[in-house]
Amino acid sequence: MRVNLTSKVSCSNYFLKYFLFLCNLVFTVLGLVVLGLGMWGLISKESFAQEKIGSIGTDPMLILVTLGFVLTLLCLSGCVGALRENCSLLKLFSAAVLVLITAQVLVAIMAYSLGDQVGGYLRSGMLAAMVRYQDDLDLRFITDEIQSNLQCCGADNYRDWEINIYYNCSAPGVLACGVPATCCVDPLENGTVWNSQCGVGAQQLDEFTAQSVIFLGGCLGGISRWIEQHEGLIGTVGIVVLGVQILTVFITTRLLESIQWYKVYR
Repeated sequence: MRVNLTSKVSCSNYFLKYFLFLCNLVFTVLGLVVLGLGMWGLISKESFAQEKIGSIGTDPMLILVTLGFVLTLLCLSGCVGALRENCSLLKLFSAAVLVLITAQVLVAIMAYSLGDQVGGYLRSGMLAAMVRYQDDLDLRFITDEIQSNLQCCGADNYRDWEINIYYNCSAPGVLACGVPATCCVDPLENGTVWNSQCGVGAQQLDEFTAQSVIFLGGCLGGISRWIEQHEGLIGTVGIVVLGVQILTVFITTRLLESIQWYKVYR
Protein backbone atom coordinates (compact mmCIF):
# COMPACT_ATOMS: atom_id res chain seq x y z
CA MET A 1 0.00 0.00 0.00
CA ARG A 2 2.82 2.35 0.94
CA VAL A 3 4.61 1.54 -2.34
CA ASN A 4 1.47 2.40 -4.30
CA LEU A 5 1.07 5.69 -2.47
CA THR A 6 4.72 6.53 -3.03
CA SER A 7 4.38 5.71 -6.72
CA LYS A 8 1.30 7.96 -7.06
CA VAL A 9 3.05 10.82 -5.29
CA SER A 10 6.09 10.35 -7.52
CA CYS A 11 3.91 10.54 -10.65
CA SER A 12 2.17 13.61 -9.26
CA ASN A 13 5.54 15.23 -8.58
CA TYR A 14 6.68 14.44 -12.11
CA PHE A 15 3.63 16.03 -13.74
CA LEU A 16 3.48 19.09 -11.50
CA LYS A 17 7.17 19.94 -11.63
CA TYR A 18 7.51 19.64 -15.41
CA PHE A 19 4.29 21.54 -16.03
CA LEU A 20 5.51 24.32 -13.73
CA PHE A 21 8.97 24.17 -15.33
CA LEU A 22 7.59 24.54 -18.88
CA CYS A 23 5.30 27.44 -17.91
CA ASN A 24 8.13 29.30 -16.22
CA LEU A 25 10.51 28.52 -19.09
CA VAL A 26 8.14 30.24 -21.53
CA PHE A 27 7.91 33.33 -19.33
CA THR A 28 11.69 33.28 -18.73
CA VAL A 29 12.26 33.50 -22.49
CA LEU A 30 9.67 36.30 -22.67
CA GLY A 31 11.46 38.13 -19.87
CA LEU A 32 14.80 37.80 -21.66
CA VAL A 33 13.26 39.19 -24.86
CA VAL A 34 11.84 42.19 -22.97
CA LEU A 35 15.18 42.70 -21.19
CA GLY A 36 17.03 42.47 -24.52
CA LEU A 37 14.72 45.03 -26.15
CA GLY A 38 15.21 47.42 -23.26
CA MET A 39 19.00 47.07 -23.31
CA TRP A 40 19.04 47.46 -27.10
CA GLY A 41 17.02 50.66 -26.76
CA LEU A 42 19.40 52.09 -24.15
CA ILE A 43 22.53 51.15 -26.11
CA SER A 44 21.22 52.32 -29.48
CA LYS A 45 20.50 55.75 -28.03
CA GLU A 46 23.85 55.77 -26.23
CA SER A 47 22.06 56.29 -22.92
CA PHE A 48 25.14 55.01 -21.10
CA ALA A 49 27.26 57.84 -22.50
CA GLN A 50 28.73 60.15 -19.89
CA GLU A 51 26.64 63.14 -20.94
CA LYS A 52 23.38 61.16 -20.78
CA ILE A 53 23.92 59.02 -17.71
CA GLY A 54 22.24 61.62 -15.49
CA SER A 55 18.91 61.31 -17.34
CA ILE A 56 18.87 57.54 -17.65
CA GLY A 57 16.46 57.30 -14.71
CA THR A 58 13.74 58.95 -16.82
CA ASP A 59 14.36 56.84 -19.94
CA PRO A 60 11.23 54.83 -20.91
CA MET A 61 13.49 51.95 -21.98
CA LEU A 62 14.43 51.55 -18.32
CA ILE A 63 10.88 50.29 -17.70
CA LEU A 64 11.45 47.44 -20.18
CA VAL A 65 14.83 46.65 -18.62
CA THR A 66 13.37 46.52 -15.09
CA LEU A 67 10.32 44.52 -16.17
CA GLY A 68 12.42 42.06 -18.16
CA PHE A 69 14.95 41.61 -15.35
CA VAL A 70 12.29 41.02 -12.67
CA LEU A 71 10.28 38.65 -14.90
CA THR A 72 13.40 36.68 -15.87
CA LEU A 73 14.66 36.40 -12.29
CA LEU A 74 11.26 35.40 -10.94
CA CYS A 75 10.51 32.77 -13.58
CA LEU A 76 14.07 31.43 -13.50
CA SER A 77 13.71 30.75 -9.79
CA GLY A 78 10.48 28.90 -10.57
CA CYS A 79 12.20 26.87 -13.31
CA VAL A 80 15.14 25.83 -11.15
CA GLY A 81 12.96 25.25 -8.10
CA ALA A 82 10.59 22.98 -10.01
CA LEU A 83 13.29 21.07 -11.86
CA ARG A 84 15.47 20.50 -8.79
CA GLU A 85 12.48 20.18 -6.43
CA ASN A 86 14.08 22.85 -4.30
CA CYS A 87 11.59 23.85 -1.62
CA SER A 88 13.36 27.12 -0.78
CA LEU A 89 13.25 28.38 -4.37
CA LEU A 90 9.65 27.24 -4.80
CA LYS A 91 8.61 29.07 -1.61
CA LEU A 92 10.43 32.19 -2.79
CA PHE A 93 8.75 31.95 -6.19
CA SER A 94 5.32 31.40 -4.68
CA ALA A 95 5.72 34.33 -2.27
CA ALA A 96 6.89 36.63 -5.10
CA VAL A 97 3.90 35.72 -7.28
CA LEU A 98 1.55 36.31 -4.33
CA VAL A 99 3.09 39.76 -3.83
CA LEU A 100 2.68 40.42 -7.56
CA ILE A 101 -0.98 39.36 -7.46
CA THR A 102 -1.63 41.57 -4.44
CA ALA A 103 0.06 44.54 -6.13
CA GLN A 104 -2.02 44.10 -9.30
CA VAL A 105 -5.26 43.90 -7.34
CA LEU A 106 -4.35 47.03 -5.34
CA VAL A 107 -3.43 48.92 -8.52
CA ALA A 108 -6.74 47.91 -10.13
CA ILE A 109 -8.68 49.05 -7.04
CA MET A 110 -6.79 52.36 -6.93
CA ALA A 111 -7.28 52.95 -10.65
CA TYR A 112 -11.02 52.32 -10.27
CA SER A 113 -11.42 54.48 -7.17
CA LEU A 114 -9.24 57.32 -8.52
CA GLY A 115 -10.72 57.27 -12.00
CA ASP A 116 -11.00 61.07 -12.23
CA GLN A 117 -7.40 61.65 -11.15
CA VAL A 118 -6.07 59.08 -13.64
CA GLY A 119 -7.18 61.37 -16.45
CA GLY A 120 -5.13 64.18 -14.91
CA TYR A 121 -2.06 61.95 -14.70
CA LEU A 122 -2.50 60.93 -18.35
CA ARG A 123 -2.78 64.55 -19.40
CA SER A 124 0.35 65.52 -17.47
CA GLY A 125 2.24 62.58 -18.96
CA MET A 126 1.23 63.39 -22.51
CA LEU A 127 2.09 67.07 -22.15
CA ALA A 128 5.49 66.09 -20.75
CA ALA A 129 6.02 63.78 -23.75
CA MET A 130 5.07 66.60 -26.12
CA VAL A 131 7.59 68.94 -24.48
CA ARG A 132 10.41 66.41 -25.08
CA TYR A 133 9.05 65.26 -28.47
CA GLN A 134 12.06 66.32 -30.55
CA ASP A 135 14.66 65.36 -27.95
CA ASP A 136 13.63 61.84 -26.93
CA LEU A 137 13.20 59.18 -29.63
CA ASP A 138 11.13 56.90 -27.38
CA LEU A 139 8.63 59.59 -26.40
CA ARG A 140 8.47 60.71 -30.02
CA PHE A 141 7.69 57.16 -31.17
CA ILE A 142 5.01 56.68 -28.49
CA THR A 143 3.39 60.05 -29.23
CA ASP A 144 3.40 59.42 -32.98
CA GLU A 145 1.84 55.98 -32.52
CA ILE A 146 -0.93 57.39 -30.32
CA GLN A 147 -1.70 60.26 -32.68
CA SER A 148 -1.66 58.21 -35.88
CA ASN A 149 -3.59 55.23 -34.52
CA LEU A 150 -6.22 57.23 -32.61
CA GLN A 151 -6.34 59.99 -35.24
CA CYS A 152 -5.84 62.77 -32.74
CA CYS A 153 -3.51 65.70 -32.14
CA GLY A 154 -2.18 66.99 -28.84
CA ALA A 155 -3.57 66.27 -25.39
CA ASP A 156 -6.82 68.28 -25.51
CA ASN A 157 -6.55 69.74 -29.02
CA TYR A 158 -4.03 70.56 -31.73
CA ARG A 159 -3.06 73.91 -30.19
CA ASP A 160 -1.41 72.05 -27.28
CA TRP A 161 1.68 71.69 -29.48
CA GLU A 162 2.52 75.29 -28.68
CA ILE A 163 4.02 73.86 -25.47
CA ASN A 164 6.92 72.46 -27.52
CA ILE A 165 9.78 74.92 -28.09
CA TYR A 166 10.10 73.90 -31.74
CA TYR A 167 6.36 74.11 -32.56
CA ASN A 168 5.77 77.25 -30.49
CA CYS A 169 4.70 80.19 -32.66
CA SER A 170 7.61 82.26 -31.36
CA ALA A 171 10.17 79.63 -32.46
CA PRO A 172 12.59 80.71 -35.24
CA GLY A 173 12.52 77.46 -37.24
CA VAL A 174 10.27 76.17 -40.01
CA LEU A 175 8.28 74.11 -37.47
CA ALA A 176 6.99 77.25 -35.72
CA CYS A 177 3.19 77.23 -35.23
CA GLY A 178 3.03 73.75 -36.73
CA VAL A 179 2.22 70.23 -35.55
CA PRO A 180 3.88 66.83 -36.20
CA ALA A 181 3.06 65.01 -39.42
CA THR A 182 1.20 62.31 -37.46
CA CYS A 183 -1.48 64.94 -36.75
CA CYS A 184 -2.21 65.25 -40.48
CA VAL A 185 -5.34 63.75 -42.00
CA ASP A 186 -3.33 62.71 -45.06
CA PRO A 187 0.43 62.80 -44.36
CA LEU A 188 1.24 60.96 -47.58
CA GLU A 189 1.95 63.20 -50.55
CA ASN A 190 0.43 61.71 -53.71
CA GLY A 191 -0.41 58.64 -51.61
CA THR A 192 3.17 57.35 -51.56
CA VAL A 193 5.68 59.83 -50.08
CA TRP A 194 5.64 60.78 -46.41
CA ASN A 195 5.25 64.56 -46.15
CA SER A 196 6.89 65.59 -42.88
CA GLN A 197 5.92 69.24 -43.47
CA CYS A 198 2.17 68.67 -43.82
CA GLY A 199 1.48 70.16 -40.39
CA VAL A 200 3.50 73.36 -40.85
CA GLY A 201 1.51 76.45 -39.77
CA ALA A 202 -1.49 74.38 -38.64
CA GLN A 203 -1.83 76.24 -35.33
CA GLN A 204 -2.49 79.48 -37.20
CA LEU A 205 -5.51 77.98 -38.95
CA ASP A 206 -9.03 78.31 -37.59
CA GLU A 207 -10.80 75.05 -36.74
CA PHE A 208 -12.97 75.07 -39.87
CA THR A 209 -9.93 75.33 -42.17
CA ALA A 210 -7.70 73.10 -40.03
CA GLN A 211 -10.13 70.16 -39.97
CA SER A 212 -9.33 69.32 -43.59
CA VAL A 213 -5.59 69.28 -42.85
CA ILE A 214 -5.13 67.86 -39.35
CA PHE A 215 -7.07 66.03 -36.65
CA LEU A 216 -8.58 68.59 -34.29
CA GLY A 217 -9.45 66.35 -31.33
CA GLY A 218 -7.01 65.68 -28.52
CA CYS A 219 -5.64 62.24 -27.73
CA LEU A 220 -7.00 62.11 -24.18
CA GLY A 221 -10.51 61.88 -25.58
CA GLY A 222 -9.32 59.27 -28.09
CA ILE A 223 -7.74 57.19 -25.33
CA SER A 224 -10.95 57.37 -23.27
CA ARG A 225 -13.04 56.25 -26.24
CA TRP A 226 -10.61 53.43 -27.01
CA ILE A 227 -10.81 52.17 -23.42
CA GLU A 228 -14.61 52.32 -23.47
CA GLN A 229 -14.73 50.38 -26.75
CA HIS A 230 -12.30 47.70 -25.54
CA GLU A 231 -13.13 47.52 -21.83
CA GLY A 232 -14.49 43.99 -22.27
CA LEU A 233 -11.25 42.78 -23.89
CA ILE A 234 -9.12 44.60 -21.30
CA GLY A 235 -11.11 43.02 -18.47
CA THR A 236 -10.85 39.55 -20.04
CA VAL A 237 -7.08 39.82 -20.51
CA GLY A 238 -6.69 41.05 -16.93
CA ILE A 239 -8.74 38.17 -15.54
CA VAL A 240 -6.85 35.61 -17.63
CA VAL A 241 -3.45 36.96 -16.51
CA LEU A 242 -4.58 36.99 -12.88
CA GLY A 243 -6.01 33.49 -13.26
CA VAL A 244 -2.74 32.15 -14.67
CA GLN A 245 -0.84 33.62 -11.74
CA ILE A 246 -3.27 32.13 -9.20
CA LEU A 247 -3.05 28.75 -10.96
CA THR A 248 0.75 28.98 -10.80
CA VAL A 249 0.63 29.59 -7.05
CA PHE A 250 -1.78 26.66 -6.62
CA ILE A 251 0.44 24.29 -8.62
CA THR A 252 3.54 25.45 -6.73
CA THR A 253 1.79 24.85 -3.40
CA ARG A 254 0.67 21.37 -4.46
CA LEU A 255 4.17 20.56 -5.67
CA LEU A 256 5.65 21.67 -2.34
CA GLU A 257 3.18 19.51 -0.43
CA SER A 258 3.89 16.57 -2.71
CA ILE A 259 7.66 16.95 -2.34
CA GLN A 260 7.45 17.18 1.44
CA TRP A 261 5.08 14.19 1.67
CA TYR A 262 7.32 12.16 -0.64
CA LYS A 263 10.40 12.94 1.44
CA VAL A 264 8.63 11.84 4.64
CA TYR A 265 7.22 8.56 3.32
CA ARG A 266 9.96 7.68 0.84
